Amino acid sequence: MKRLFLAAFVLILLTACSGGDRLRTGDLIFVGIPLDYAVEAPADSMDTAIAASTGVAGGLNLIHVAIAEVKADSVWIIDATLRHGVDRHPLDTFLTDFTLKDGSLPVFIVKRAEGVDPEAAVGKAKTFCGQPYDLYFLPDNGAMYCSELVRESFLDAAGRPVFDNEPMNFRAADGSMPPYWEWLFGRLGTPVPQGLPGTNPQGMSASPVLKEVPVRDFPLR
Repeated sequence: MKRLFLAAFVLILLTACSGGDRLRTGDLIFVGIPLDYAVEAPADSMDTAIAASTGVAGGLNLIHVAIAEVKADSVWIIDATLRHGVDRHPLDTFLTDFTLKDGSLPVFIVKRAEGVDPEAAVGKAKTFCGQPYDLYFLPDNGAMYCSELVRESFLDAAGRPVFDNEPMNFRAADGSMPPYWEWLFGRLGTPVPQGLPGTNPQGMSASPVLKEVPVRDFPLR
């Protein structure tokens, strides 16, 4: 049954619908959860900490971003996660990885970058495959987190990133530091990189170079 569901999911992705569009190579898939939804255990999940630090109260909080590569009748995902590091894998692996604790899927939003060669962006992203996930959230350290991978892969004609860096925020809306970040950076023996330049899925999704791709009858908003 699960295989049939995933096959149908891929078919919807690849079939143009009235008023909709096909998923294309280079499209970005943002993963969203409600602010009050703990993906794993409350207070000790990275996804929950990201939502608390970058989310908008009362809205959808984007905790991850991935790059799509469409090949014939299949969809591949290139992204950076704790589980896989920087990796290219089938869509069903991506869906399994982000299935919520109640068995449902999160909200997926597809956006497309303007002024970028999508094939070149995907080709660039593939060159980073094999790098570990960047637990330090720092640039140029041989490791990458999800939105950093996207920023370093999506370049304009002059070879410059089309997505801007901005000061990173790890604090929750009330100014407190989520316990997960205190635990993680304590274990790493380094300060929380509060205010250092970087990216996050929530901020990246609002970039003016992106437009949302409307897909009808598809579990993407």
